[in-house]
Amino acid sequence: MVTKSSKQAFRLLCQTVPSAIWEEGAQAIWADRREKKDLIPGVAVVAAGTSDLPIANEAVLTATLMGCDVNLITDVGVAGLHRLSNRMNELNNARVIIVVAGMEGALPSVVGGLVRAPVNALPTSVGYGASLNGVAALLGMLNSCAPGVSVVNIDNGFGAGYQAASIVGATWKD
Repeated sequence: MVTKSSKQAFRLLCQTVPSAIWEEGAQAIWADRREKKDLIPGVAVVAAGTSDLPIANEAVLTATLMGCDVNLITDVGVAGLHRLSNRMNELNNARVIIVVAGMEGALPSVVGGLVRAPVNALPTSVGYGASLNGVAALLGMLNSCAPGVSVVNIDNGFGAGYQAASIVGATWKD
């Protein structure tokens, strides 16, 4: 898997790895030669806004390639909490939840206070004004008072997906 990539890099890589696949939504290139196995359920990825989708998709792709069946829930940020409350059944069925948010990064604390599963907070560089390219979200997530919230670095969808897959035990080995 090659993260934070481009279509141009994909074209170049295809010359030596013809089985490579470009995943536009995650801005990633991947190739998988392993035998397909049943995916392990239990990972949810929650994106606050549609601007967070490229990073959320990177987390989804990573966890999926590691063997997880991932439920992506989008556009449920704190500006519209009623949308989050409509998805609580899905969140309560997850074994680990990656929560992706920019701006002030409040959503992981909200989710962490509502669910029993561990929450993997993933700050993004999305935002304007005093969001400071994700630093405000990162600091907000690090200071969460909700139990069970851990934090990866800004825009680290790969790390969040890897950690979630490890938590549910989806580590395929060849």
